[in-house]
Amino acid sequence: MQQATDTAGAEAQSDFDLLIIGGGVNGAGIARDAAGRGYSVCLCEAGDFGGGTSSASTKLLHGGLRYLEYFELRLVREALIERENLLVAMPHISWPMRFVLPCHDDMRFDSDTPTSRLLSVVMPWMKGRRPNWLIRLGLFLYDNLGGRRILPPTRTLDLSSDKAGKPLKPDFRKAFEYSDGWVEDSRLVILNLRDAQRLGAEINPHNRVTRANFADGRWTVTLSDTEHGAVRTITASMIINASGPWVDDVLKSVFGQNDAHNVRLVRGSHIVVPRKYDHDRCYFFQNADGRIIFAIPFQDDYTLIGTTDADHPGMNVRPEITDGETAYLCRMASEYFEEPVRAEDIVWTYSGVRPLYDDGASSAQSATRDYVVRRDPKLGHGTLINIFGGKITTFRRLSESVVEEVEHTLGKRGKAWTCKAPLPGGDFPVDGYDDLVGKTANLFPFVEKSVIARLVRFYGTDVDQVLAGCESLADLGQDFGHGLYEAELRYLIECEWARNAQDALFRRTKLGIRMSDDEVAAVEAFMARHLGKIRD
Repeated sequence: MQQATDTAGAEAQSDFDLLIIGGGVNGAGIARDAAGRGYSVCLCEAGDFGGGTSSASTKLLHGGLRYLEYFELRLVREALIERENLLVAMPHISWPMRFVLPCHDDMRFDSDTPTSRLLSVVMPWMKGRRPNWLIRLGLFLYDNLGGRRILPPTRTLDLSSDKAGKPLKPDFRKAFEYSDGWVEDSRLVILNLRDAQRLGAEINPHNRVTRANFADGRWTVTLSDTEHGAVRTITASMIINASGPWVDDVLKSVFGQNDAHNVRLVRGSHIVVPRKYDHDRCYFFQNADGRIIFAIPFQDDYTLIGTTDADHPGMNVRPEITDGETAYLCRMASEYFEEPVRAEDIVWTYSGVRPLYDDGASSAQSATRDYVVRRDPKLGHGTLINIFGGKITTFRRLSESVVEEVEHTLGKRGKAWTCKAPLPGGDFPVDGYDDLVGKTANLFPFVEKSVIARLVRFYGTDVDQVLAGCESLADLGQDFGHGLYEAELRYLIECEWARNAQDALFRRTKLGIRMSDDEVAAVEAFMARHLGKIRD
């Protein structure tokens, strides 16, 4: 079993090719790619891995159907290609999904002149919902722009007879159904980091970069361990600032660029309610204001509804859903579902801040979702690279772009290699999940089948490491409820850097949604005891 190691209390390497600031999906992907090409890598994250934006997404692998409205064809094409690459590379934590987009019969636009009426049809995002013919045209492009191979094409549904129409209001008689994918976002971060560590990268949670100075061709960097209080100095040839919504804050506090303003902070909030329907498809709902939300099956017993687009004041303000956002999501979903979504139904909410590149767009909704990889021309003679924007579906291509920039300075060490390369636990066929569940259930017949199914979803072929040495139910150790046993918690602590119940229950897994306060407290107490034994 490969263990997740920390540098605290041990003699660690002090000189690296790359220092990566930020342990979200972009930083993790860059670390994996660079380490696999032979660069020495040190990654530092001030908190828990994926503790910000990367665990607060809508959790979709998608090309971005609505990005076609803004003519971001390069981004959509790249994302559509990556969508299938990632489904192949991580069939445990991602899988295909079908999306149902109900059609409206009453397309009305507030227009006073023939010209404005024409513009409202040609560019309907200006006012009102998209007309059905334009949606179908967009879906045709969506099916063909990225060279779709795995996923089925768009089709038209009769909602009066199709199961997808049952939970909707009877006014909706027709829908388009198209393909995208789902991903366990916070697990995507951890699996990239585990692979980066396997390839030689030094991975440091709870390590804040506090100062960086460039002299004589190298960076001297001060790291502060936020758990143990230790301070450490390392050197690096290049620095990658992949700190997501904190990218400008890092430029100010670490590099002294007090005028840094590169990203627009946009908050996206989600609500989780008891399951609204009994099939496995998702819904794409469009509002009269031009915005869209999704309703998605979540953790078997729930429906995830989101997201919003609201400008966020700054990272000194914790992202939390507002009453207005809650009301908006409930109201918009209730326009489609026959059974209304009410605020009192909500069992969990989460919010994240998207660090969108500030392209001067007039609204948060219309700000670009594309990423920008930029060398800083002032600092370090081009050896500081900043990452602005990005989305989960394109993280791997972003990582390749960054490593290509590194090659210009440090020389080429190896070929691009991550396309379709399995992430830990993902070395089985894209359609092999059910077979792997069956094989695992036969190996561990004393574990409930539902628990096996969840473990395979989280850990894939590495499930045998989670259950290593277990020959009976008693060997799993303490039962914390909802299929969580001591054996899995030990694995999360020893191999996935989990430090507390929040890490284990709401990022590495989502079991915290189901747990009582007493059950969460029991998990917290066990983790504290086990961490104490490891450190002693």
